Amino acid sequence: MGITKTALFTQEQNELALIAKAFAHPARIAIIQHLLKTNACINGDLVQELGLAQATISQHLRELKNLEIIQGTIEGVSMSYCINPSKWQSIKSLFNELFDQYNMSGQQGCC
Repeated sequence: MGITKTALFTQEQNELALIAKAFAHPARIAIIQHLLKTNACINGDLVQELGLAQATISQHLRELKNLEIIQGTIEGVSMSYCINPSKWQSIKSLFNELFDQYNMSGQQGCC
C-alpha cells in the first residue's frame, strides 16, 4: 500500500477525513450516541450498554479521545467521558460546510 499524501490536501480536508474515519465504526457511533444521550458516562456503563469487551471499548474511547471528540476525567479507578463541546461544534461546522456545498436547485440529474 502506498504512502498517504496528506500534504496534497487542505488541513480542512485532512481533518474531515480523520473525523469521518472515526465515525466509520459502528461501535464509535454507538459510544457517541450514548454520550450524547446521557451527557456523561462512566466507562463501565458502556460495557453494559454496548455488550462489547472492556478492552474493545477502551480502544474506541482512546481513538475518540485522541481526536478530541470526547474528553474524560479519572476518578479513582473510574473514567468519566463526555462529548467535547468545542470539538463537537467544529465537527458540526466542517460537515455542514461540506453538505451545504451541494446545490439541488435546478438539477434534473447529473447522468
